[in-house]
Amino acid sequence: MTAQQVDEYIAGFTPETQAILVEVRAAIHRGVPNGEEKIRYDMPAVMLGPRYAIHFAGWKKHVGIYPVSVLSDELEHELAPYRAAKDSLNFVYTKPVPYDLIERVAAALSEKHR
Repeated sequence: MTAQQVDEYIAGFTPETQAILVEVRAAIHRGVPNGEEKIRYDMPAVMLGPRYAIHFAGWKKHVGIYPVSVLSDELEHELAPYRAAKDSLNFVYTKPVPYDLIERVAAALSEKHR
């Protein structure tokens, strides 16, 4: 079954993972306060205008955020430990998730894609 709404998507995970996904969702919305939320490519997304979006997805061992293009040097320095590929970030569940960093990434991407 494919989730039709973000709440339904999050509800499909363990309570521990749900708590992380709820906080990631909130951090993205703080960075993109007027972003429309929807399911795209079978994962939650917050729109960064009419065309671009930032997606997040829960996986077995991490939460991923996609696509995250190259940002400022300062932000890239902070993102380096989480870069899994050129356009994605992975935050493992066994370590504290830097929600403030996710918020700043969402805000920077929103500004970039206006």
